[in-house]
Amino acid sequence: MKLISKTIAILAVAAFLATPVLGAEGGNPKKGKYLYKKNCKTCHVAGAEGGALTPLSKTQSQWDRFFKKNKHKAKPEIWGKYSEKDLKDINQFLFDHAADSDQPETCG
Repeated sequence: MKLISKTIAILAVAAFLATPVLGAEGGNPKKGKYLYKKNCKTCHVAGAEGGALTPLSKTQSQWDRFFKKNKHKAKPEIWGKYSEKDLKDINQFLFDHAADSDQPETCG
């Protein structure tokens, strides 16, 4: 019984370590989509102040770089409105549906 338990534990740890860490470090993409549509899309549609911007507008690495380095340079005060968790959720949504992702899409 101990051997089976140890084997299962070792396999679980190995599976966890083998999982690649991508995107917004564990953000919730469903919540991120909601937040993006509610807060970001008002300025990021065709003809609006921020111009059209959807997940397809950037690659996964470009979205990660934007959230790590750019942080909305055009209007940095907007970045401060959101919690770190909300930003991770938005980043995860954008990352998961970026132009080079397995499931590219607009935000609908």
